[in-house]
Amino acid sequence: MFKKLDKMLERYEKLNELVADPAVLAKMDEWKAYSKELADMRETVEKYLEYKKFASDLEGAKELAEAESDKEMREMLSEEIQTCRKKLEDISAELRILLLPKDPNDDKNVIMEIRAGAGGDEAGLFGYELYRMYVRYAERHRFRTEEIENNSTELGGIKEVVFSISGKGAYSKLKYESGVHRVQRVPETESQGRVHTSTVTVAVLPEVEDVEVNIDEKDLKIDLFRSGGAGGQHVNKTESCIRITHLPTGIVVVCQDERSQTKNREKAMKVLKSRLYDHYQSAYEKEYSENRRSQVGTGDRSERIRTYNFPQGRVTDHRIGLTLYSLDSFLMGDMDEMVDALAIADREAKLTQNAEEM
Repeated sequence: MFKKLDKMLERYEKLNELVADPAVLAKMDEWKAYSKELADMRETVEKYLEYKKFASDLEGAKELAEAESDKEMREMLSEEIQTCRKKLEDISAELRILLLPKDPNDDKNVIMEIRAGAGGDEAGLFGYELYRMYVRYAERHRFRTEEIENNSTELGGIKEVVFSISGKGAYSKLKYESGVHRVQRVPETESQGRVHTSTVTVAVLPEVEDVEVNIDEKDLKIDLFRSGGAGGQHVNKTESCIRITHLPTGIVVVCQDERSQTKNREKAMKVLKSRLYDHYQSAYEKEYSENRRSQVGTGDRSERIRTYNFPQGRVTDHRIGLTLYSLDSFLMGDMDEMVDALAIADREAKLTQNAEEM
C-alpha cells in the first residue's frame, strides 16, 4: 500500500508543477486533464501526508522516551506514543478505503427504467409509486428529473417508465437500485382482504457522453409514428414519435414524450447510448457494470433485491439484510439510510477482496 502511496505522492507533486507551467496553460485540454487528475488524488495525498506526519511524531516520541530519565516525562511521552499509534491505525484504515478502485461512472447522471413485472395491475400501480419515490429522492438531493418515456395503464399505473436523473454523483447513489423490487400488500381491488405479492423491475444505467459510445448511423433503423396518448390534435396529427432500433444488438428505444420530433430523437439517442454503453461494458467490466438483462431480470417473484411489506410497514433489502420500519417515509423519498448502508456494504466487500488478493 505504501509503495503505491509514495508513487501517488510523486505524481501529485509532478502534476502541481505541470498545472503551473505556462506551456501547459496554453493547451487548455491538456491543462484540464492534469487538473482533474490532480483533484482526483488530492484527498488521498493529503491523508497520506497526515499519516507521514504522525509516523514522524511517533518516531520522535519513541526516541525521546528512550533517552528520558524523568518518570513524569516518560509517562507523558508514553501517552503521546499511544495517541500517535491510534491515529496511524485510523488513518491507515481511511487510506485503504481511499485506494479502492473508484467506479468511473459514479459522478454521472443516470437513466432509470422501471417496468411492471409479475402481479398484473397491482404491479403497474406499485411501479408508479416507485417512480414517484425516485423523483422525490432526486428532489431531496436537488437532482433534476426528466421523463423520457411513459407507458401507463388505465388504472393510473405504469407498464414502463424511462426517465433521467441529473446531478453530480447521481449514479453513485442510485446504482444499487437495479434489480427486482417486491411489494406485499392488499390491493384496493381485493375484496377478501388477502395480501398479494407483485414485482417491479428497475434498471439503472449511467448516462454516457458521445465520446464513450460510437454509433454508426448505418446501424440504426428509425421509424416515425403518431402518438396515441394525450397531447391534443398536434400530437395525433404529427409523426413526432420515434422508434430507434440498433440493428447489431437489437436494442430498441421509443420516445414520444415531446411534441417535437427533434427533441424525441435527442432523448431516444441519449437512452440508446446509455443502453449500448451498458451492453458493451458488461462484456469487459463485470465488476463495474451489470448487463441490462441481469439488472432487469424476468420479473419473477423469486428474483428480489428488496421487499416493501405494507401490512408490517417495513422495507427490507435482502442483499445486506437491512430492515427499516419506515415504509411511508421511504416511499416519500427518504431513502438515505438504505442508500448509505448499501454503499458501506459494497465498500467493505471490496476491502475484504483487496485484503485476500494481497
